[in-house]
Amino acid sequence: MPNINDAFPSNYLKASDIQGATPIVTIDHVAFEAVGRERLMKAVVYFKGKDKGVVLNKTNATKIAQIAGSQQTEDWTGTRIMLYATETEFGGETVECIRIKPVPANRQASAPAPPPVTEPEPSGMVTDDDIPF
Repeated sequence: MPNINDAFPSNYLKASDIQGATPIVTIDHVAFEAVGRERLMKAVVYFKGKDKGVVLNKTNATKIAQIAGSQQTEDWTGTRIMLYATETEFGGETVECIRIKPVPANRQASAPAPPPVTEPEPSGMVTDDDIPF
């Protein structure tokens, strides 16, 4: 079935792109790009193995700096974070947004990998690998 977001693709990751999942991503780099109608320079964080980045606002940039332990964006490379979709107030309206949090201890890279799933996943279940960004 057609999706309105397919009609208006974005160069950047949107809350609807993560489809209710909480993907864990590794920061590749941060670029400063002209964004939006007014072409304002904003920080955009890009992830290893993904095409789209997240345009950072102060909330998300501060959270990454806290997780990475540095205010310097070049120090963020290799930092693993979890993305999730939620809502916020903007211009008097409730809008979807992406937020960032630390990777839970039970999902850290040092934990042993779970055994592969041998039975098919239920229809409609979305995994991190299914998220197209």
